[in-house]
Amino acid sequence: MNAELSKDMSLISLILEASLVVQLVMLILVLASLASWSIIFQKARVVKKAMKAADTFERDFWSGGELNTLYRKLTSSNKVVYGMEAMFASGFKGFLRLRKQQSADAEAMVEAAQRSMRVTMNKEIDGLERNLPFLATVGSTSPYIGLLGTVWGIMNSFRGLAQLEQATIAAVAPGISEALIATAMGLFAAIPAVIAFNRYNTDVERLIGRYDNFMEEFTSILHRQAHV
Repeated sequence: MNAELSKDMSLISLILEASLVVQLVMLILVLASLASWSIIFQKARVVKKAMKAADTFERDFWSGGELNTLYRKLTSSNKVVYGMEAMFASGFKGFLRLRKQQSADAEAMVEAAQRSMRVTMNKEIDGLERNLPFLATVGSTSPYIGLLGTVWGIMNSFRGLAQLEQATIAAVAPGISEALIATAMGLFAAIPAVIAFNRYNTDVERLIGRYDNFMEEFTSILHRQAHV
């Protein structure tokens, strides 16, 4: 009896024999989990690359070299610039463009550089924050989706139990088990998504702070150069 019950309650058989609603809940949770893990691995590469690029550029920027030399180095190579590099390149380009005009004053040159850097920074931030809301959504909704499967599975178990003359554990165990599987799958999808969202959201906020500080410091340097 126990062996037969154990065989009937194997994980695969419980999933295959679950009601349609519970199976749909499980499918949604599996797809959400797969999408979350794909975003987690992709976001890990993006954030790590952005942090490394920021460290490298700040080291080059504050090394004491000429800004023109650094600008030519970034724009003359085939390297794709992003992050602080892209902000510097766009800002200095706008600064130089107005500096070549005899009628442009110092404040106009600095404002042009600021606008260019702000636009570039917003684009960089959009790239860093892309798909983070999806992780937050999965983390917050997956437990409730799993709970829906749990409630439906338990409801079916008690409905079937009401039609039996004698209640046994074997009669209700499969339904309750499939319900608990839905709960477990909801937590399995939610927990990594919440952890990853908190981690990457903190990293992105730290990068945004570094971008803001760089823009202020670079603006001060350009302001001094504009009055030379």
